[in-house]
Amino acid sequence: MSDIPASGIPIVSPLTGEVIELPDVPDPVFSSKVMGEGFGIKPLIGEVLAPADAEVVMVAETEHAIAFKMDSGLEILLHLGINTVELKGGPFHLNVSAGDRVRAGETIGTMDLAGIAAAGKKTESVLVFTNGDECLSSLDVKTGLADAGGEAARVTLKGAAAKAQAGAKSAQVRADDAADGTDVAAHTANGSASPGAMAPKTEGTNPMKNNALSGPNKRKGKKKAASAEEHAQLDAAARDIVEGVGGAGNIRKVIHCITRLRFYLKDEALADDSAVIDIDEVIDVARAAGQYQVVIGPKVGQVYEAIVKLLPRNSEDDVLGGEEERERPTTPFGWVKYGFSSLIGVITGSMIPIIGVLAASGILKGILALLTYYKVVEANSDTYKFIDAMASSMFYFLPIIVGFTAARRLGANPIIVAIIGGVLCFPSLVAMSNPKGGGYHVVATLGDTVFNADFFGIPVALPTGKEGMAYTSTIFPIIIAAWLASKMEPWLKRWIPAVIHSMFAPLVEIFVVSTLVLVVFGPLVMFFSGFIANGIDSVIDFNYILAGLVIGGLYQTLVIFGLHWAVIPIIASQLAAYHGNGPSKINAIVSVTMIAQGAGALAIWVKSKNPRIKQIAGPATISAMCGVTEPAMYGLNLKYGRAFITASIGGAVGGLVTGLLNVNMWGFTGAFVGFTSFINKQTGEIDSSFTGFWIASFVTVIVAFACTYLFGFKDSDLETERKVEKVRLGRREPVAK
Repeated sequence: MSDIPASGIPIVSPLTGEVIELPDVPDPVFSSKVMGEGFGIKPLIGEVLAPADAEVVMVAETEHAIAFKMDSGLEILLHLGINTVELKGGPFHLNVSAGDRVRAGETIGTMDLAGIAAAGKKTESVLVFTNGDECLSSLDVKTGLADAGGEAARVTLKGAAAKAQAGAKSAQVRADDAADGTDVAAHTANGSASPGAMAPKTEGTNPMKNNALSGPNKRKGKKKAASAEEHAQLDAAARDIVEGVGGAGNIRKVIHCITRLRFYLKDEALADDSAVIDIDEVIDVARAAGQYQVVIGPKVGQVYEAIVKLLPRNSEDDVLGGEEERERPTTPFGWVKYGFSSLIGVITGSMIPIIGVLAASGILKGILALLTYYKVVEANSDTYKFIDAMASSMFYFLPIIVGFTAARRLGANPIIVAIIGGVLCFPSLVAMSNPKGGGYHVVATLGDTVFNADFFGIPVALPTGKEGMAYTSTIFPIIIAAWLASKMEPWLKRWIPAVIHSMFAPLVEIFVVSTLVLVVFGPLVMFFSGFIANGIDSVIDFNYILAGLVIGGLYQTLVIFGLHWAVIPIIASQLAAYHGNGPSKINAIVSVTMIAQGAGALAIWVKSKNPRIKQIAGPATISAMCGVTEPAMYGLNLKYGRAFITASIGGAVGGLVTGLLNVNMWGFTGAFVGFTSFINKQTGEIDSSFTGFWIASFVTVIVAFACTYLFGFKDSDLETERKVEKVRLGRREPVAK
């Protein structure tokens, strides 16, 4: 840990967490300081603050990166997470735009740490000074735990930059509205500084030559048109890059983030690192995450556009594709692993964006049940119907929402797949599937399968459920539809003339995919998913106590490997049944496992005498008690000694008690914040499940806390701290587009 000198300009930590040296950041481009000097942060809380008094000059479309310029001309790039551009902005919510002025410590947005971790990405964030060679004289970083808004570093500026900063400060004192005019004077004689030039010069690595932040952003106002000479240089660089990575025929797909081109190559051995690095516009290259990454810097967007024009299909959608090709397995077991990891990836990418909304809808349903139980709202009143519509719409129209997210994940057209989702829950189809309705009729039967509709004479089996819901509240059929659409769209682009493509391609796609899902895939998927769900329910019903013990003890282990994403859609389908009033015993068990991890973190907070550990354990406890276990698990319980095991023992006991008391759950949100999920949504009554939830939860806290306090942790474990990372069994992030 370095001592911060009294002189210089303070840079505050944009996140609450552990400040680390830049070489410790788990990304070769940032850690090698190619992008410039700076520091990293291992965040514990998702609130994002401005690191300095500055102007926002760029916000990435995916909101995973934001650039600032101080009055001195010093440029700051804040990159949230590692390789998070592929999450398509899902975990990020920034409330500033290019051109805005911010003050140091001002809240500028949030990042969903749990969502990033669940997608298999690292949450470590990076702050770099991209033109430090021109503006920085020295940088002193204070490593260790820091609160958001607390001083994390101090910079000393070079002469011209220091004078500009001093002049800006004087102007600010005279009149706040004069601050915008100081940026012009703040530039050095060479204009905007060159990001990344502060990096050590190594053979084959070029300093960045670009002068303006660009690429995918929300910059306001008109962009300066690039000169013909600059266009020619970028076009030449693009041609050289394509040749350097093995030619256009070696490129399966290319995307870009805030600084890098990310190639998915057919054969990485054909890429010539030294040739690519020698290109004027290239700073460095890296091979990571199955990608060949070419670091360009601020002009990455312009180079990307030039590269797209050189590829065989002069269409951004074609170049981006959907699922990047991976090396095909050669053994039966390899194919099973490949298929399973791909399925997990699709499920994760489809569900991550909607988990929060599902949770919110479940909480609102619980509140409505509570209001009805205490006669605040009558069940037959208009007020009840309004609130019920707000709470139930997410569940009822789930195929539309999941269709949109699944299409983004698979590279299909989200609007078209959402429309197909609308077909699956169209009112007339729902009426046809309701045995109690006038539109219901039996066309044929096959064993226990009832065909209750026909399509051009072909028998069709629409799901009936208890009240005839067709495909409302379902997940898997629309994911199949998104996959079919992703395979059909490239074919339609090749065969339908461009002049009529925009009209006839959607027509063909909607008709064909809807027909295939309604007639073939929908009934098959519903049969198999129902078989699996009924099988799990049968095991739980056969011995709920034993099932609670086993699932309660092992569920958070599934979370470590990302395998819980195979269970989440089943839980979501159970809860979505009966217009969002379905119960789920599995989720009732999962709830106590979250509380158990929080109780383990609480025991560490109580027992530890180390201030740094206490500052981590406090927020981690609160987070886990609210249903987000990653900070507790990865920040503490897995990291130190036996705490994860002792906390899981508490989860096992809590699951056993949950089974013993026959607890049911009617909402997605678990742990203490989800207590309304245990109110019976079907009857509106507070029954034994509500009481059982509180009993099981407190038993879980007592057992997990006691086991962890007595056997799971001691301060000497800090000497044997282990680095823990989420294990990735498959690619589980949404596809960028």
